[in-house]
Amino acid sequence: MKNLFIIILAMIGISFQSFALTPAERKSMSTINNDVRKEVISNLKKKVSEAKHQIRIERGVKQVAEYWNEKHGSIDDFKSFCYEYFATNDEDLNALFNSISNHMETIFGHFNKISLDLKRPVHLDIAPPTKFDVLISGYEPYDNLTSNFFDNKLAHVINLNFPFYSLNEKNTLGKNWSRLEWAFARVGDMFAENIPTEIRQESSTAIAASDNYISNYNIYMGYLVDIKGNTMFPKDMKLITHWNLRDEIKSLYGDKKNLEKQELIYQVMLRIITQTIPEIVINSDKCTWNPITNQVFAEGRELEAKPEPNTRYKHLLNNFKARKLVDQYSPNYPTYINAKFDGDMEIPQAEVERIFKELLTAPVAKDVAKLIKKRLGRDLKPFDIWYDGFKSRSTISQDELNGKTKAKYPNPAAFAKDIPVILEKLGFEPSKAMQIASRIDVDPSRGAGHAWGAEMRTEKAHLRTRIGKDGMDYKGYNIAVHELGHNVEQTLTLYDIDNYMMRGVPNTAFTEAWAFSFQSRDLMLLGMKNEDKNKEYLDALDNYWATFEIMGVSIVDMRVWNWMYANPNCTEAELNAAVNKIATEVWNEFFAPVIGVKDSPILGIYSHMIDNPLYLSAYPVGHLIEFQIQQFVKDKNLAQEMQRMLKQGRLTPELWMQGAVGSGITAKPMVDATIEAINNIK
Repeated sequence: MKNLFIIILAMIGISFQSFALTPAERKSMSTINNDVRKEVISNLKKKVSEAKHQIRIERGVKQVAEYWNEKHGSIDDFKSFCYEYFATNDEDLNALFNSISNHMETIFGHFNKISLDLKRPVHLDIAPPTKFDVLISGYEPYDNLTSNFFDNKLAHVINLNFPFYSLNEKNTLGKNWSRLEWAFARVGDMFAENIPTEIRQESSTAIAASDNYISNYNIYMGYLVDIKGNTMFPKDMKLITHWNLRDEIKSLYGDKKNLEKQELIYQVMLRIITQTIPEIVINSDKCTWNPITNQVFAEGRELEAKPEPNTRYKHLLNNFKARKLVDQYSPNYPTYINAKFDGDMEIPQAEVERIFKELLTAPVAKDVAKLIKKRLGRDLKPFDIWYDGFKSRSTISQDELNGKTKAKYPNPAAFAKDIPVILEKLGFEPSKAMQIASRIDVDPSRGAGHAWGAEMRTEKAHLRTRIGKDGMDYKGYNIAVHELGHNVEQTLTLYDIDNYMMRGVPNTAFTEAWAFSFQSRDLMLLGMKNEDKNKEYLDALDNYWATFEIMGVSIVDMRVWNWMYANPNCTEAELNAAVNKIATEVWNEFFAPVIGVKDSPILGIYSHMIDNPLYLSAYPVGHLIEFQIQQFVKDKNLAQEMQRMLKQGRLTPELWMQGAVGSGITAKPMVDATIEAINNIK
């Protein structure tokens, strides 16, 4: 499906250059000049006396004018529209809000159900999907919602009456807002941008192409050789960059003899980052490759090792250029950096980096590194940022766990029937447990599993997990408990919120926090215990080291995007050099003092940088939020605290955390727990 989509878009033949705005096109973005705006604002203000409504007039008229063009009507049409549709008093405004809330629940709810139903054949393990099932699963009813709402002026009605507030305004003014005022602000977020369909398509094309590039970037490990020409990996092992390469390094820490394998993988990573990797070895088993000397052989002779021609950085640059086109139509988020941090995550980029530095520069990092060095019995290497030896291993055998879960949950219905019991064990009152369970369906997943929440209060959330013919094994159960955490959050933040526009949580990190909270209690829910006395300390060290690593990667991602905005006309080769330079600088600033090795660009290996730009920061922010919540509920009733926190709905992350745990997002609890673990680990 992904490849077909890319082919279709390529046939359209859209180029980046074709969307550079001409003066005429710039004018067409808005046909309403400042004089007209001032006239309408002045006339509307004569109809109201309250300051709050006058502020709405100032912002609302400007917001509509920003996106009004010839398609929407003449200047006189604009004036008439503003006069007719502006709600001048509380009664009319509240009625309009209720109408919008009801209609948006209908639209979002049914669109969500359409998406859910169309994807059932490919998501559920019920019958082999047909080619048409696969094709139609890619259809998204949401795709044209924004353009349709602007074309028929529904978005203009919303923008006229419900001002858009910046993140800074939400965090400052929002402290004193009522719940209704917060809901008004969330309505104002819905149509803060009006990106033309062809521009959205250009951005989607670039992302789809980079995703296809990464999805097919495999290394055939059985064809890697060392200096002596020896192979180290199974002939049929194929690893995708970066995920599988990284996870293979992590899996090899169980035996000191695996050091050579880890070093070979590290060399592969360096070749990918620098683009000195021979193009012929990518996704190919036609030749052997020594990544140390960078020699390639086939049928007993050496081949020319022509390097990959900066393809990695071509895709990164294409994503940047596509976003630059979007920037022209995004007055509220003038750069992609603003859109990702102020818009999606709702935490300013500068604040994210400040929080990351709080953890990266903590002296305890060197203590953790010393402990890892002691455990490994050697000096640390750059790839030891992926050290995986702190995992708390259960004293219960996998066979025993599998036997218990398979007997308990032979099919989806058995797990669904047990949800009320699980929720009561987590602290929910019996009546509440039954109510939540009645709003969750359990389905057999074709994949590993996922949670799909409802978007209207007449629908159910769906829990998908893998269930074999002989029942649910422990891995499937562990995933099911994780997904149940998502489903409970999704259900509570839809049904128990005071109004529809405040449903949900601030961002995905918050729902992950609850999913992990459930998942970490999976053995307790089975009536079993992990007897490892060091479990709490090992978990703290594992969390810290994983967060330490991904924060460094995230800072590289952020600094690369800042560099591209400062150098918008750079070439692919120049971007290659810049990424390697930035990755090395970040390494030397935060990691070299801890690891003891300078000048490694390894932090530039993450594939997210190429196919999911600026997403990486969500991971460490999620780790911090999860840790703070886990620490707060550790000695409390999980269910009561969960319900209390989630009733806040979709505030900004900063204000949500203040209300939930009494402080904003900070690295301090994780750092403190790591210090305690270092001092007490046996």
